[in-house]
Amino acid sequence: MNPASWLEWPFFDQRHQELAAGLDEWCLRTLSAVDHSDTDAACRHLVRELGAAGWLRMVVPQGPDGQWGGRWPEIDSRAVCIMRETLARHDGLADFAFAMQGLGSGAISLAGSEAIRQDYLPRVASGKAIAAFALSEPEAGSDVAAMSCEARQEGDSYVLNGEKTWISNGGIADFYCVFARTGEAPGARGISAFVVDADTPGLSISERIDVTAPHPLATLSFNNCRVPATHRLGDAGQGFKLAMMTLDIFRASVAAAALGFARHALALALDRAKSRHMFGQTLGDLQLTQAALGEMACDIDAAALLTYRAAWLRDVKSVRTTREAAMAKMAATESAQRIIDRALQMFGAAGVVSGAPIEKLYREIRALRIYEGATEVQKLIIARELLKDGEDR
Repeated sequence: MNPASWLEWPFFDQRHQELAAGLDEWCLRTLSAVDHSDTDAACRHLVRELGAAGWLRMVVPQGPDGQWGGRWPEIDSRAVCIMRETLARHDGLADFAFAMQGLGSGAISLAGSEAIRQDYLPRVASGKAIAAFALSEPEAGSDVAAMSCEARQEGDSYVLNGEKTWISNGGIADFYCVFARTGEAPGARGISAFVVDADTPGLSISERIDVTAPHPLATLSFNNCRVPATHRLGDAGQGFKLAMMTLDIFRASVAAAALGFARHALALALDRAKSRHMFGQTLGDLQLTQAALGEMACDIDAAALLTYRAAWLRDVKSVRTTREAAMAKMAATESAQRIIDRALQMFGAAGVVSGAPIEKLYREIRALRIYEGATEVQKLIIARELLKDGEDR
């Protein structure tokens, strides 16, 4: 079976097929040489490499006369998903570096002033500036509306106080898109968004966080951190809506990353099934192995169809895809966990050796079931959308 046969599905056009082929070739040529012994240094290096090769231009729009640095007029969800799936299949940290450039600058693309867009987006697209998305807090993860970090307006500035945690690229980012309570209304309606440079006085890294699949992660502290009012993104009190719009753009791409991990695991499992001899036959001759491989392949195609349906609906039909993206994210991450677990089982003791390819995938996939909305939250989102009056998609 052609492993890229899914690119022939009607969701895609020729430019998507060319994008996938070009990126796959680049990954084979470039990523095997990346030193992962220092995660921060590796991530910085990957951002520079992705930028220099032009791949980061896919996560920002072109803007008028190409001034924002993007490759295409608008962010193309199918292209972002293709890129994340391909990068994840080759190197989880490369996928992370690419994704965070988009998520970390998404609010700027959506709602930044022209001056802010021209200042930050070209540097994101070239890999000259590392972006981060600062939404979660110690007591406000899935319940974003419970955030307590505040931004108080004083003249032509805002003063930020509070904490953000579980911030990807925390500690290495050049700027953060920060969401803080400005108090225009209770709950989610009283939150605004700001772009805050990493060297702004009053912003500090209070903790670096180590996780199972290493990537830069930190807790940020804001202590009378003053930012210009011109760095507010969009209208005051509209930050929660902006955060959700940003997540809607990139949530389907989390499913795509899970697909990349799952496809890699299936390839490893097939190689193992064909080469592992036992009881006078290969592992692949055993019916239990064949049943597992059949279920893995079916799960991958089902998740891929959900993922690229969501991306296609956003790109081609220009409709809100909150429900479809949540379905894709939930299905792809949960099935990838099962696929990788089954693949590891085929390796036996060799599968749990630290640093083995399948062991690394086992650590990579676990976080995807949590970040950008845990599986349980995706179920609530899907149900909420189904219960809305007039929903008929």
